[in-house]
Amino acid sequence: MNSVRETAVGIFVLLGLICVAYLAIKLGRMEFFSNQGFELSARFDSASGLRVGADVELAGVPVGRVVAISLDPDPLHSQAVVRLRLDKDLHLSDDSIASIKTSGLIGDKYVSLSRGGSEKTLASGGVITETESPVDLESLIGKYAFGGV
Repeated sequence: MNSVRETAVGIFVLLGLICVAYLAIKLGRMEFFSNQGFELSARFDSASGLRVGADVELAGVPVGRVVAISLDPDPLHSQAVVRLRLDKDLHLSDDSIASIKTSGLIGDKYVSLSRGGSEKTLASGGVITETESPVDLESLIGKYAFGGV
């Protein structure tokens, strides 16, 4: 009788641990099969607030993730280089625009893509040349408060 109860408790604890591990992976946005899709990069004057793992959206639909953010090694350009991993079936024209936007009240940043009108498409490893950095609300408020607007 005790061994049946101990076995039932053991199975219950094991199922609980499996559920916790599943939620940790889903909520942590961990990707084990992250080689699917293709990568593009975009250069921004500022990538303030953007984090690795942030969503990339096209028309409000998630189409990828930010996989890396680094500083351009060229000393003449002090820009942030953002690498994006996009869905393999997505086709973007070479004049597409990448913008860093804010979602919700918390202020999570994401990359929003807008399609261009060109017939040429960006291949894997390509660069999105048209970018818009995020609006710096702190400097805008400071300018407004101290009469700089």
